[in-house]
Amino acid sequence: MLPRTLLLPLRQPLFRSAPYTLPTVARSPFHTHTFGAIWRTGANAAARPTVPQAQSLGAVVGGGFGQARGMKVRSSVKKLCDGCKSVRRKGGKYVYIICSKNPKHKQRQG
Repeated sequence: MLPRTLLLPLRQPLFRSAPYTLPTVARSPFHTHTFGAIWRTGANAAARPTVPQAQSLGAVVGGGFGQARGMKVRSSVKKLCDGCKSVRRKGGKYVYIICSKNPKHKQRQG
């Protein structure tokens, strides 16, 4: 085996002569976040108009209020603060926790 000091001058020209090239798939000119902007600004901009932010679906459905929260479904429910109270509904089938102070505390057992 040759010493490293003798191989180093031979290796440097070999690596410089053949630069590494990326596959053509990885060098795509379009990225996900820019492709939509290019598509909307092209000829199809009139065919597919954008909706202003105030008329978005959330504002129309919500009637100007924030989205109504759902309810956590757990196998065992517990009161999380002093505003929480337990309620039995649906013929005693479910136990609900309703909170007057924090709507995130709503829970249903089952």
